[in-house]
Amino acid sequence: MLDFNTIINNIHSDLKNEVVKGVVASYIPELSKQDVNHFGIFMQHMDGRTFMAGDANVPFSIQSISKVLTLSKAIAFEDNNLWTRVDVEPSGNPFNHLSLLELENGIPRNPLINAGAIVVADILCTQFKNPKADFLQYVRDISNDQSINYNYKVAASEKLTGYNNYAAANLLKSFGNLHNDVEVVLDFYFHQCALEMTCAQVAKAFYVFANSGKCVNNKQHVTVSQAKRINAIMLTCGFYDESGEFAFEVGLPGKSGVGGGIVALLPNKFVITTWSPGLNAKGNSLIGMQALEQFTTQTNLSIF
Repeated sequence: MLDFNTIINNIHSDLKNEVVKGVVASYIPELSKQDVNHFGIFMQHMDGRTFMAGDANVPFSIQSISKVLTLSKAIAFEDNNLWTRVDVEPSGNPFNHLSLLELENGIPRNPLINAGAIVVADILCTQFKNPKADFLQYVRDISNDQSINYNYKVAASEKLTGYNNYAAANLLKSFGNLHNDVEVVLDFYFHQCALEMTCAQVAKAFYVFANSGKCVNNKQHVTVSQAKRINAIMLTCGFYDESGEFAFEVGLPGKSGVGGGIVALLPNKFVITTWSPGLNAKGNSLIGMQALEQFTTQTNLSIF
């Protein structure tokens, strides 16, 4: 049996003192306040065992990691109807790129770039009676943790500087692919991105995708088929224009966020989360990417 505790602690020890840690996101002012030296790893094994190192219980802004969670709720509501409004192809472009949206008549390339996630947010604004409260409760339920909350300072900071997202939402509206008011949809979108969670909480939330749609409490939230498709989208689109590199180096479905978090999973085996706020040029955690590459190399555990 693999000694995950030793492997994870050795990876953490190996990388925590790296001189080059990347650059903390600054375009959202609140995120620029993060300490680049934070680094945590948490692994949730499907047999119930957990392993952690470093800052695995320090809360951080999950940002685009939240897009998988909103997608899972939207697909539960809409099933295959969802794909009439958003595609499933890798964009090959940065997460906030808009040119493809115009070329493709307002249908975002996938649900994990900003434009696609805004369409998903629009669906939840239609389906939920109280989008922010109802979505937060969903995340708490699948994580079995009622302490999870939004960071309202981060949400306000995003709203203040979210010009590109306003542009995307208005462009979607012009093509008829946004059914609710732009302000309402973006208010929800900024809050979903401002969810504050620890590595441990994120791993427990994503357990549902490693467990054929059943959360840590064994409740079915998405179907087996839906979980399979969400994992496929994470593999091909979860890291913006570095998704191919992540599949090549790590070989797991996963999702990153500009808060420095990365979550990845091997279906029926485990979920692993890393957090290190310093980002590489593509907007993904520099140390987190290295940690996960080391993990799958040392354990020989990937989907390939």
